[in-house]
Amino acid sequence: MSIVVTGATGALGRLVIDELLAAGVPASGIAAVVRNKEKAAGLAERGVELRVADYSAPETLAGAFRAGDRVLLISGSEVGQRVAQHAAVVAAAKDAGVAQLAYTGILGGPEADFRLADEHRATEELILDSGLPYTFLRNGWYTENYTAHLEPVLAHGAVVSNAGEGRVASAARADYAAAAAAVLTGEGHLGRAYELSGDVAWSFAEYAAEVARATGKEIAYQAVAPEVHLGILTGAGVPAPFAEILVDVDLAIERGRLAGTSGELSRLIGRPTTPIAETISGAVAGAGAGAAGAV
Repeated sequence: MSIVVTGATGALGRLVIDELLAAGVPASGIAAVVRNKEKAAGLAERGVELRVADYSAPETLAGAFRAGDRVLLISGSEVGQRVAQHAAVVAAAKDAGVAQLAYTGILGGPEADFRLADEHRATEELILDSGLPYTFLRNGWYTENYTAHLEPVLAHGAVVSNAGEGRVASAARADYAAAAAAVLTGEGHLGRAYELSGDVAWSFAEYAAEVARATGKEIAYQAVAPEVHLGILTGAGVPAPFAEILVDVDLAIERGRLAGTSGELSRLIGRPTTPIAETISGAVAGAGAGAAGAV
């Protein structure tokens, strides 16, 4: 039996493996499902088993899992293709007879009423229909969703959103990775759905103020209408279909859909979630002095 992490070369997958190793799981007991073996060379050097497979190529998934494995299915990044991709993973996991399939979905689960949640809801239904022992990790927003894009904020001196006065209970990606490791190594998590979010919900005005504090620059929050935000995003080169999803997410934030602070994430990881100030400061420091926030 192994603990298997899919999408293991992605930002979340690597952090989950780090957490597993830090928790004392031997590298020989961890398997990383990756598309590119060369990209995963660092994991192999640490003693982690590599299993090469691709969500989009179901025939490659046949050897990705073994009977009794505990599997983390990290949701795919290709919006619009994820239901078919996830279905292939679920089918392979069922054929192999895995002992647990944990899935990184989205905060709210079946109650989430915004477009980005559609594929996550469909995936949860696939897993339930499969009869596999499951754990749903309904992840809220990563703070890095914002701090990874500080360059335009600093260039224009503004945080732009159509979320109005809505609030976001985000947490650091490492917090969600620690939660995944906890449910993969612990007991009592089968058949559970966890609503995971940060301990504190913040507004975009507060986020802008924190970026200003960390950078020493004047940063304001600019609330705009959805159609204006859509024009800004597409004008910056964001493909229109994805820009529409981002605008829709902001509308969900305005409705309070990403503001929930259940405390389940901090309880799973045994510590408070990472404050946004810490993640912002880390992103600014990582950019280096004079780098204009190019994170």
